[in-house]
Amino acid sequence: MKKTILFILCIVIIILSIFWVKYVNYQAEQRAIKEENLAYETYLNKEITGRELTTAINRAVNNNETHSITKDEQGFYIQNELNSIEIEIKIIDNDTTYKMETIYNGGMETFIQYYSEIYFACTKIDYNDTGRVSYVVFEQKTT
Repeated sequence: MKKTILFILCIVIIILSIFWVKYVNYQAEQRAIKEENLAYETYLNKEITGRELTTAINRAVNNNETHSITKDEQGFYIQNELNSIEIEIKIIDNDTTYKMETIYNGGMETFIQYYSEIYFACTKIDYNDTGRVSYVVFEQKTT
């Protein structure tokens, strides 16, 4: 009888331990998602310079490279619903919207040369199914 009770108690402890580990991992993942999102949410409805915008672009490209996000034949990242980030930049000088890859591959130094003191505002942030930031839009505010 004692062996049966001890056996059941051990099984209950193991099951509770498994649930506890899963819960702790879930909390850690949610904290990491909040930190990642905060890096982009701080820009929402605020004006930043072109130099600061390049920081956001570098962060997004680094994120996509870290998570091995695949690219299409034009060199643009293919969005997934897990951990990819896409940034679009609307330039009012020529009324064109550029993807971050265009600016990144075209040379960040050139972008900084022309737009370092120009102000941009983050006007939109979308999230994917996991709650991570997946899409960000910056619009040029000054010329």
